[in-house]
Amino acid sequence: MNPVARVAVDVPLAHLDRPFDYLVGERLAADAVPGCRVRVRFHGRLVDGYVLERVDASEFGGPLLPLTRVVSAEPVLSAEVAGLARAVADRYAGTLADVLRLAIPPRHAAVERESSAVAAMPAPVAAARQDAAATPGWQRYADGPAFLAGLAAGRSVRAVWTALPGDTWCAEVAAAVSASLAGGRGAVVIVPDARDVARVDAALGAALGPGRHVALTADLGPAKRYRRWLAVRRGVVSAVVGTRASMFAPVGNLGLVVVWDDGDDLHAEPQAPYPHVRDVLVLRAHRIGAGALVGGFARTAEGEALLASGWAKALAAPRDVVRSAAPRVAVATDDAVLQSDPAARAARLPSPAIQTARQALAADAPVLVQVPRRGYVPVLACADCRASARCVTCAGPLGLAAGGPDAVPGCRWCGQQATGWRCVHCDSDRLRAVVVGVRRTAEEIGRAFPDVPVVTSGRDGVLAAVPGQSALVVCTPGAEPVAAGGYGAVLLLDGWALLARPDLRAAEEALRCWFAAAALARSGTAGGRVVIMATAGVPAVEALVRWDPGWAAGRELRDRAELRFPPAVRMASLTGTPAGVAELLAGAELPASAELLGPVAVVTSPPGPGPPPGAEPVAERMLVRVSRADGPALAAALKAASAAHAARGSAFSAAARAGVRLDPIEVG
Repeated sequence: MNPVARVAVDVPLAHLDRPFDYLVGERLAADAVPGCRVRVRFHGRLVDGYVLERVDASEFGGPLLPLTRVVSAEPVLSAEVAGLARAVADRYAGTLADVLRLAIPPRHAAVERESSAVAAMPAPVAAARQDAAATPGWQRYADGPAFLAGLAAGRSVRAVWTALPGDTWCAEVAAAVSASLAGGRGAVVIVPDARDVARVDAALGAALGPGRHVALTADLGPAKRYRRWLAVRRGVVSAVVGTRASMFAPVGNLGLVVVWDDGDDLHAEPQAPYPHVRDVLVLRAHRIGAGALVGGFARTAEGEALLASGWAKALAAPRDVVRSAAPRVAVATDDAVLQSDPAARAARLPSPAIQTARQALAADAPVLVQVPRRGYVPVLACADCRASARCVTCAGPLGLAAGGPDAVPGCRWCGQQATGWRCVHCDSDRLRAVVVGVRRTAEEIGRAFPDVPVVTSGRDGVLAAVPGQSALVVCTPGAEPVAAGGYGAVLLLDGWALLARPDLRAAEEALRCWFAAAALARSGTAGGRVVIMATAGVPAVEALVRWDPGWAAGRELRDRAELRFPPAVRMASLTGTPAGVAELLAGAELPASAELLGPVAVVTSPPGPGPPPGAEPVAERMLVRVSRADGPALAAALKAASAAHAARGSAFSAAARAGVRLDPIEVG
């Protein structure tokens, strides 16, 4: 019965991105079920694959090769995830094989042999979740109870959620998951990092009870992660929280997808075909009719575009509730401050920030200090002519890894110490700091408050939480620990460093980082104070002061539409050798609305503030933008060109390599 298996082979070549038919022998007929892993002979070698379906006959006219082996009869690839993977590959001009590598974890045979019994949800637990819409946190939002009631009724309600400041968002996400489970449908929650996973995991445990959900993170180890993943695939649990790899979690009868802080670049997959969590979950919800919740303290232009299209509704609190919950935000260089202290404009830590910190510390409350850069002094320049200080060995940027009288500048690329450095432009031997990092900031602020403990959170060690007592917590964006009871003050230093980034999303990213830190301040009568070191009147700063991320997102979307940048349009980035980019473009039948931007030379170099002087470009980048309606046609055209590129063998030529990214997160 159904002697032909249609197999997705693990061969990531664009011109071979289609299923292939194999004959199922009588010996393998019982095990070769749709979704199982198999080994097949393909072009003379054995490769892995997945059975997509069993059919009566093949459309291929010649003789079929037999399946070589069924690796496991476990149906790890569900029909829903297979369809989603195909849709994601098509959207991003990628291959199904690449997407399936992201979607399905490696097999662990010992775990697979464990019991596959499916536990049924106890009736008392399910009944207890029917009152999820009465969750106190959601009562603060105008349409919050209606949103949860829709989930509990099994409807496909979709919202872009502007969360109120504070640490209650985890409980509110858990309430939404609980409502979805009460409606008989599962849920997938994706957050940026493992710290957020741990917080949502604890909230889900409190809301659902033990054993009702699983947390999936990369640090679990292969066996433990695969065991939890299998529990989801086998229907033992219906709720998942994890990082971006979990966006394909095989939850049955999925009723809700949640992405928290969708502007965080950790949601962008760095492996081909480079899908973004938000876009994948929106696509998944749309395909199967599930509810969706795109949330964060800030709002992205993509989230605003979902509202503008009518696909989702805004979920926000009334302005009077926002004003009572948000901390008071002050700009350290506004006109009133400058009148009393003209030097505040040039000071890195002006008097209003110092006074705010002292008041919070006097009340035995911690103070959060956000610094945009890690390290001590990551970038140095000549003190006389202000030219960038470069290494004489590799022309890399010089910086200081530590302070002190004996500190010697070192190269950030090759690590060579720059003893006896002299400027090649003016022969000066004096250096100045261009950017001050988190460690230098901790040292400086520690001298200003000598009796207060100073802790740092960043690349060298990220803290999850700190006690709610007097302390200075210096951190980089994204590494802010939660303080018990909230911070008495939040100082946002060097706002210009975030706003001045040469990137399309600079203002949006700056605002996201500021809101995330400011949201940790205390609220209510003992509310914390937020002081930002940036230019007053800048739209992003104004949005923070007003605590109005929706206004900023609307403005950002209008600006992008006027300039014809994503998400108002679809865009592709083609990067490679000049010959490769030219060949790819020559073979692509681009839509009529296509517009080429570039090419721009790209220098491949170690991380740093810029290419070394006189460096030769080894690659170039071309941007192709089309209307949103022509987005699928653009992806199909580039996919077809890549397939022809690969079929001719030029994809493996050093002179003709080119990669494609649809809707890249960085355009700058």
